[in-house]
Amino acid sequence: MSKYKIHFLPHEREVSVNEGEVLIAAAMDAGVHINASCGGEGVCGKCRVIIERGEVEGGLSEFLSPEDIEKGYRLACQAHVKSDIVVRIPTESAIDTRVLNVAYSPRKTARIHQTDLNEIKEKGLFVPPVEKVFVKLSEPVHGDNIADVTRLINQLRMEKEEHRLEFDLSVIRKIPDILRDAGFAVTVTIARAVREEGKNRVINIQPGDTTGRNFAIAIDIGTTTVFGEVIDLKTGAALAGHGDFNGQISFGEDVISRIVFSEKGEGLVLLHEKIVSTINHVIGRIIKESGVAPDEISTITFAGNTTMTQLFLAVNPRYIRRAPYVPAANLYPPFSASEIGIDLPDHVIALVYPQVSSYVGGDIVAGVMGSGMYHDQELTLYIDIGTNAEIVIGNNEWLVCAACSAGPAFEGGGIKFGMRAARGAIEDFSIDPQTLEPMNITIGRVRPMGICGSGLITAVAAMMEVGIIDSRGKFNRDLDTPRLREHEGVWEYVLAWENVSGIDRDVVLTEIDIDNLIRAKGAIYSGCMTLLAEVGLTIHDLDRIIIAGGFGSYIDLEKSMAIGLLPETEAEKVIFIGNGSLMGARMSSLSNHIRRDVGNTISRMTNFELSETKSFMDNYIAALFLPHTDLNLFPRLKARMEAMREVRGKGS
Repeated sequence: MSKYKIHFLPHEREVSVNEGEVLIAAAMDAGVHINASCGGEGVCGKCRVIIERGEVEGGLSEFLSPEDIEKGYRLACQAHVKSDIVVRIPTESAIDTRVLNVAYSPRKTARIHQTDLNEIKEKGLFVPPVEKVFVKLSEPVHGDNIADVTRLINQLRMEKEEHRLEFDLSVIRKIPDILRDAGFAVTVTIARAVREEGKNRVINIQPGDTTGRNFAIAIDIGTTTVFGEVIDLKTGAALAGHGDFNGQISFGEDVISRIVFSEKGEGLVLLHEKIVSTINHVIGRIIKESGVAPDEISTITFAGNTTMTQLFLAVNPRYIRRAPYVPAANLYPPFSASEIGIDLPDHVIALVYPQVSSYVGGDIVAGVMGSGMYHDQELTLYIDIGTNAEIVIGNNEWLVCAACSAGPAFEGGGIKFGMRAARGAIEDFSIDPQTLEPMNITIGRVRPMGICGSGLITAVAAMMEVGIIDSRGKFNRDLDTPRLREHEGVWEYVLAWENVSGIDRDVVLTEIDIDNLIRAKGAIYSGCMTLLAEVGLTIHDLDRIIIAGGFGSYIDLEKSMAIGLLPETEAEKVIFIGNGSLMGARMSSLSNHIRRDVGNTISRMTNFELSETKSFMDNYIAALFLPHTDLNLFPRLKARMEAMREVRGKGS
């Protein structure tokens, strides 16, 4: 079989592949990312590339206009290699990690909250699960020749009242030489038992006094992104943090796509390797930035949704997506991080946040723990907004939870010019009610290349309030503006003309895009209202609403309520916590009490399967309008729209 060279621009990377290989697979081999929201099925149109030289077979699609095809555009997931090729990855098909590591700014009319270290200190909870203890032992002599391990245990019992100790075999192997090389003055690292009746484990021994250098790592394994922090277990401070896109996204944007891929051949192995590789990259970066040596890391905590957790642990996720939707486990035992390929020394203990159900995973449990709602009296609605929106309602006495599939619209999937929050994405938008001309604000303040989830919400809300679109999400065809047009049977609004965009064509918002957004926001709104109704509450009974997730931190609260994504409530009740999963992983690293509370907390979380809850579909159908079929549920929006109609009436 013939082999051909594929050269990728602007990355300047080259790879040799067999004739007939799919171009997106060649890019993967070369370490070049191409957006592929549908996992390579050819139904999203995101993997546009330009064939500058050479020949491919296929790659044509209804997503490509005749002009695009003439310029050399093809869909990488459908194009098969027929010769040596030079391929250019256009800006809109590439991935940009810079925005992940820029501190987000809380949007208008919202409070931002991060669990403060002082809170857990004041409550006496700052007891890290892994502690370093310096001991100086008497040296063995004739008449005092007890075993090294016994000598160490006796000293720890005398100085620290440490009982029920057990030693890892790897530590026992190190003890004889280290004790003597260090003159019997050593630092012992002890991992505390999660259960009070359990045994504490000695996981490492080091020469001299290293108690001042004890660190942990917290990792959030997201479907789209992976974030990590290095934490000083002496002070509680986060020393370094970094995020990167999950390497699995080339196989699909959502968990269902990845479960399907995991069932194909070596799919599970490949997905496991990809996420471990991403985590190792993040760990390498934050360790370097923090100035911490790998041997000074004592523990690492992981939090992720159920599918991401099972793929990370190489556990078959097949049964998560099939009724009756059963995860492999709720609780996972502590283990050595190196066992599954994490680039850390053997003594580093890995802790994985437990799952509640197939779709309410460790990331949500971590957020519930990190936000403190599990021990607070305030009646709280916690919601993590993303491709799958997870909802928890309750307080320190009871908790109920559910998950609803919102789809990929908030991440740019299913939106013609949708993209993640990266440079060039329209993130804020306003419109002149008289001229209907837009004002686009992009991430990085560069020319528009597309629109991200927060920009999509804001644009649709603005268009609805000025009357460009109606409650069904349909454009008003009678408006006199060149920006509103019909193209290939689909009505669209031009956000940015080609001459001011960052790509080689107009950036538009279509009625199909708006319909996909309505479906996504309808699923989240109806999930909240259904779960509230199932426990006999209304939105007005809540003391607070906590919004979690990277995407949730960027949305405009008022606009989100205007389109019916969130129930209308007082802004002062709403708190943004950012990455709740990472917060929970951080808090677990700092407090063994929180680790011990986790088991009790998940036992109190009653899970509702919304697909089997009769009222959910009724709520969903009612929510497939802007903002809802019943405008009385949104009195502030209703008043604004009535006032605007009066102004227009006077103007005419």
